[in-house]
Amino acid sequence: MKAGVDIGELRDACEWVSAGESAGVDAQGFVNRRDGRVLLRGEGIDEDDVPDDLDDEATWIAVPSKRDLDLGRELVFRFVGEHMPNSLEQVERIFHKSGAYRRLKDLLDAADRLDQWHAYEEAAIVESLAQWCAENGLEPSAPAAG
Repeated sequence: MKAGVDIGELRDACEWVSAGESAGVDAQGFVNRRDGRVLLRGEGIDEDDVPDDLDDEATWIAVPSKRDLDLGRELVFRFVGEHMPNSLEQVERIFHKSGAYRRLKDLLDAADRLDQWHAYEEAAIVESLAQWCAENGLEPSAPAAG
């Protein structure tokens, strides 16, 4: 039987890992293969709660970043190609300089596409994480009611 993983917790862990990667800080996430528990490690997280077997790959698997799942620049260009094809050249120029995501969001906001982008990105992340779960013997489940 596959361990059930709360897809909301997994998504949050993916965001944590991705934010750490972008900022150049250590931010890790792990999923317990047996019970689906999600564990975060990094700055601001109490290390007293880290299990002794965290380095056991038979029990724990590292949560991927959005980059690991090809959900960075590739996703942006897929969205723009599908929803704003006339802006592809502009977006290519945006990504040749630092601060690309801020400028991209300004462009999307000006085109009244920011909410559509957020929904598109969210769906792509959840879909990719569900696929990642399937590939790693885990079963994604709906977020727990809270």
